[in-house]
Amino acid sequence: MILDYLQKIGLTAGEIKVYSAVLQIGISSLNKIHEKTGIERRNIYDILNKLIEKGLISYTIEKGKKTFQSTHPNKIISYLEDKKRDVEKIEQEIKPHLDELIQQFNKLKSSVHAEVFRGNESMKALLKETLNYKEQYWIGGNSGVESTNLKTWFSHWMNERAKKKIWMYDLVDYGTFLEGYEPDKKQKNKKDFYKYYQLPKNLSSPMVILIYGNKVAQILWGDQSFAFVLESEEIKESFMKYFNYFWKE
Repeated sequence: MILDYLQKIGLTAGEIKVYSAVLQIGISSLNKIHEKTGIERRNIYDILNKLIEKGLISYTIEKGKKTFQSTHPNKIISYLEDKKRDVEKIEQEIKPHLDELIQQFNKLKSSVHAEVFRGNESMKALLKETLNYKEQYWIGGNSGVESTNLKTWFSHWMNERAKKKIWMYDLVDYGTFLEGYEPDKKQKNKKDFYKYYQLPKNLSSPMVILIYGNKVAQILWGDQSFAFVLESEEIKESFMKYFNYFWKE
């Protein structure tokens, strides 16, 4: 039901239940809402007040009795717009202090920072992060992503990377390549800010290494892909020595 989407904009399960009940009943007394939802009366009052604050419920008092009704569903959009304005205002308030927060974060951060990315959405977040850097270096059987359910998304990501003019240096397992980036398409690959070279035959591995900024991601492609990321200048330089040893222009 469309009301399920209200949870995505921040309404609680109780608020959705009460709003749905009032929407179905029409002009509603507290007793009718209680009968419809099974929620305790004292909790219904709290929920109704929150929905009134959000502009999704209104009330009238007639002969000393209060009744409730839903406002026009367009109010949901108004509520979202209000939330968006609030977020934008908070963002503007935070920005002047961001450098201070970053400095404090960097002081406390250890010389080696580790993160785990598990699952498709998490992997998408990791790859989107790499687009903040001017270049990236890949080692291993990166074409393995094409046998996963990330294949289409990865293709769009490759296009986005090329649009941002971010160089991708792909040191692949022997005999493998990304679809659409075949080794003989040198001119096309150059336009797409993509360079390719093969590892020796005896160095294939199921794990792929991605180097960007001061980070090294060790990736296993699969139905639910996984990555272990280390952030360390020293570790990054160590992997770059490995990369440069095998890379040939």
